[in-house]
Amino acid sequence: MPKENLNDLQAFVAVAREQSFTRAAARLGMSRSALSHAMLALEARLGVRLLTRTTRSVSPTEAGARLLNAVAPRLDEIELELGSLSEMRDKPAGRVRINTHDHAIVTVLWPRLLPLLKEYPDLHIEFSVDYGITDIAAHRFDAGVRSGDRVDKDMVAVRIAPDLRMAVAGSPEYLAGRSMPVTPHDLTGHRCINLRLPTHGGLYAWEFEKGARQLNVRVEGQATFNNTFLMLQAALDGMGLTYVPADSLRPHFESGRLVPVLQDWWPEFTGYHLYYPSRRQLAPALTLVIETLRWRG
Repeated sequence: MPKENLNDLQAFVAVAREQSFTRAAARLGMSRSALSHAMLALEARLGVRLLTRTTRSVSPTEAGARLLNAVAPRLDEIELELGSLSEMRDKPAGRVRINTHDHAIVTVLWPRLLPLLKEYPDLHIEFSVDYGITDIAAHRFDAGVRSGDRVDKDMVAVRIAPDLRMAVAGSPEYLAGRSMPVTPHDLTGHRCINLRLPTHGGLYAWEFEKGARQLNVRVEGQATFNNTFLMLQAALDGMGLTYVPADSLRPHFESGRLVPVLQDWWPEFTGYHLYYPSRRQLAPALTLVIETLRWRG
């Protein structure tokens, strides 16, 4: 197959997976117009329409889906084998794309991977912040991070952090003149800072536990975010009570800028796990990242 045809197939796979010419072009390092022309040329050579284009999205046609299913796994295998050649180099090299969220990056991933990046200048790590449960294979991520080890059967989960405790806190400014909540149900009388999760589009119900008792409470307030650290900042600004990982609150408790609330109800969850496809051979760069992040506590 001519080289330019192989490049066009790689470009087609990128567009079909991203369902966007703009995102695919950014990933491929080419202009959107050049990518669009390449796809039109590929369709003309094959004599069949591969993509359905609208003003908002791009999706494979029936023929395009058939081509994607046939070609994408093979291109992935080629890329993996080429990446494995770096084993022959003196130093690890390659790109590792990780789907995760901000708290995991700040508390676990960045502190441990920063020394690795300094030691191996040919190693590249891309973090993509996402609070949803992303199909990492479909979006061509090498790995993902989530709380807990429950993953699909074709994935491997590796623990990278201790258990995670969630906590409620508010500023002295907000709590002044208000009654302190005694049970989670008391939160309905308070202004709270909400979190919206993309997995179901609704607001996250705050989870609590005390002994064998477990409660979920839906709260209300003026501010809603999809980012842990913005929720924390809103609490520091006196906008209400927040529900975030306890470790991010500790320095603010010590400084007196925030006050712990409902401490005896703070729940604990299974810590972060890195998960990745269960392939027989992993790229050396990914193997190095896995072993660096593996929790040994």
